[in-house]
Amino acid sequence: MKFTIEINAMRVYAFHGVMAQERKVGNLFEVTVHADYAVDGCGAVTDELSDTVNYADIAAIITSEMAVASNLLEHVADRIRRALCSRFPAVTGGMVRVAKLTPPLGVKVDSAAVTLRW
Repeated sequence: MKFTIEINAMRVYAFHGVMAQERKVGNLFEVTVHADYAVDGCGAVTDELSDTVNYADIAAIITSEMAVASNLLEHVADRIRRALCSRFPAVTGGMVRVAKLTPPLGVKVDSAAVTLRW
């Protein structure tokens, strides 16, 4: 059996970007994480939080990693992936998407984003 746990469109204010202004003023980001994990019963059978991948812990990982300023969204996404896999060894794959909602492009866009799949 395989499950995917999802945190979808979590909004976080952070200070990622190459330009000095982005590091100073910050921006609103939207983070989505999907974590695939194999289950041999575990939480599905026991109904115990300690036997599963806890989405509250995933949200805490996102919050923690988003608090560390980076130049590139790719770096942020990979840090989230590494922290997730370190905390939950049962995670066998997934997806991290980090979107900057108002990127300084000089044109109107919904967001600029990077998606990491593994």
